[in-house]
Amino acid sequence: MASGYDVPDGVEIRGRYDGEFAGILTREALQFVADLQREFRGRVRYAMDRRREAQKSYDAGGSLGFDPATRRVRESDWVCAPVPPPVADRTVEITGPVERKMIINALNSGAKVFMADFEDALSPTWENLMRGQVNLRDAVNGTISFRDEGRKRVYELKAETAKLFVRPRGWHLPEAHVLIDGEPAIACLLDFGLYFFHNHAAFRASQGAGFGPFFYLPKMEHSREAKIWDDVFNRAEKFAGIEKGSIRATVLIETLPAAFQMDEILYELRDHSLGLNCGRWDYIFSYVKTFRSHPSRLLPDRVLVSMSQHFMRSYSDLLIFTCHRRGIPIRDDAAANEAALQLVRSDKAREVRAGHDGTWAAHPGLIPAIAQAFDMGGRPNQIATAKREDAAALTAEDLLQPPRGKRTMEGLRLNTRVGIQYLAAWLAGTGSVPLYNLMEDAATAEISRVQNWQWLRHGAALDGEAVAVRVTPELFARVVEEELARIEREVGAERFARGRYAEACRIFTRQCTATELDEFLTLDAYGQIVVLHPKSAL
Repeated sequence: MASGYDVPDGVEIRGRYDGEFAGILTREALQFVADLQREFRGRVRYAMDRRREAQKSYDAGGSLGFDPATRRVRESDWVCAPVPPPVADRTVEITGPVERKMIINALNSGAKVFMADFEDALSPTWENLMRGQVNLRDAVNGTISFRDEGRKRVYELKAETAKLFVRPRGWHLPEAHVLIDGEPAIACLLDFGLYFFHNHAAFRASQGAGFGPFFYLPKMEHSREAKIWDDVFNRAEKFAGIEKGSIRATVLIETLPAAFQMDEILYELRDHSLGLNCGRWDYIFSYVKTFRSHPSRLLPDRVLVSMSQHFMRSYSDLLIFTCHRRGIPIRDDAAANEAALQLVRSDKAREVRAGHDGTWAAHPGLIPAIAQAFDMGGRPNQIATAKREDAAALTAEDLLQPPRGKRTMEGLRLNTRVGIQYLAAWLAGTGSVPLYNLMEDAATAEISRVQNWQWLRHGAALDGEAVAVRVTPELFARVVEEELARIEREVGAERFARGRYAEACRIFTRQCTATELDEFLTLDAYGQIVVLHPKSAL
């Protein structure tokens, strides 16, 4: 017994003991997670090493392209397994963290799918992660409820709900509160393993209608990472005694390298695939990170990097073509930060015309308008009607064309305000934060960070100033000081003093001015939210 939890050999729990958490962290569930880690950790380590080697190549002046070794996969005729009937219609999806009230409201929202997020929308504190697992178990069992004492209201599930998908964390993230053979657990295997172990049977017997569970897979950069997931799914299906292909997953194409691996990723997951999703904000972040050493790739203000930019439109078009060619639907997450209803309507109309089969909504109030835009005459998707064969001619140059637009002082200031405030909320345990009429999560905060770093690294010239101004460490230090003062005025002195704004400012500033770009904002800050509990007897 370690910290009160009953654990198998080789497993140590260093998070706080809680009776509810113990119902998730059972000996049998932890054994399942440990077996997954022991079987796949070598391949995960190799995949992460290959990521680093690829980045070294880009830093040395190399670029990206379609892999000639996998041309056969791209050019041959094959299709993915048919989409299961329970998730044939995914025209409108909603996403949010695995918080109890959020889960209930999202499942009741009228959307076709709710993606419960352990990743960008969640600050991965021990409490958030374990309560998230408890919440999902209760949701799958249909017993979840939440009493809002302030409003004197009880929230419960309706008879008809959205289909539940779960997004575990990415391959690159560790879970320091759980050790397996002395090493931190691979975070995504912990998230997946605990959820699958406790919920596969109940999910398949209810909303899965004999299929599932269903997942979203983030942050992949190469098909070898998709192959690991496919083998994890095969291993889990064999463990549970369910049919091969029961588990299904949609892959978020949200890194620049993955845009050149779409066919290959689908091929590796073809028995378990539920299509691809355009994750635009992480994709922009990845573009900057990939070309961090290339001064010719400076981005304009982040508000100008929309789907009208050629490299973004090309990525979306190629994704639609690839999915429809392989017989599967395609999602788009473009609603994630739209604030005005009319803008949402026009954005959704653009997505439908492009050939997308569904989209994400940022708020339940937007769902009726989005559903109206995505009315496809009774069809659940556009696979047969929007082949987008014109996208077959897209080249690497189309996917890599530098975006156009101005770089301004206000862009630098906005990046700084958003980055500091998001990180302060994340350190305090909140991973999805409304700022300036937009919903910020880790992906949009990452754009703020890497763009500041890129402009500093290459001394970017700012447009619209009376005299020529370049981004320098001295200018950035002044901007940080002024924007921190502005944040204090906006949130109020009392809230500022209670919050973790000063700490967030130090971390954000250090990352923006570092000689080498940190891989991820939250990976560097993760140590600040880990709370370890010593071993103790029951």
